[in-house]
Amino acid sequence: MAMESEAGFADFVGQWSPALLRVAFLLTGDRGMAEDLLQTALLKTSRRWSRIADHDAAYPYVRRVLVTTYASWRRRHRVSEVLTDRLPEQATADDVTAPGRAVAALDGLPPRMRAVIVLRYYEDLSEADTAAALGCSPGSVKSQASRGLARLRIELSPATDLVRHREDAP
Repeated sequence: MAMESEAGFADFVGQWSPALLRVAFLLTGDRGMAEDLLQTALLKTSRRWSRIADHDAAYPYVRRVLVTTYASWRRRHRVSEVLTDRLPEQATADDVTAPGRAVAALDGLPPRMRAVIVLRYYEDLSEADTAAALGCSPGSVKSQASRGLARLRIELSPATDLVRHREDAP
């Protein structure tokens, strides 16, 4: 990478890394994996930086690299279990509204559906822009968003909490 190009890439990383890390976190649901995903996406981008014509508009390019890399990781590592020697603590009433609950609900969605939800509603992309970022049709974006939101509504509804609470009761 030439010095001028390196400086441009460094400026881009400094400016956009926090926003890209938030997107990566919403995709993965895990801070460590989000950092790894962002690092991988930035590495892939750095290799192509000189080919990107408009460096000011590189954010959508890197966001797409994030999404495609995330989908690739999910295909390769379908099962991920964390073994511990202790059971998790019981949830309290305050946990019902915790942001972690929404991230956990997102984690229950299939990768493409999760990516559609993150791009449409967190990144506030139009259906056409989301379709372009994912390489699919706008109709696919509409159906994935509709199904994803329906699943999130069920997962995050207070009625779901009551059912879970009753199932956990002795």
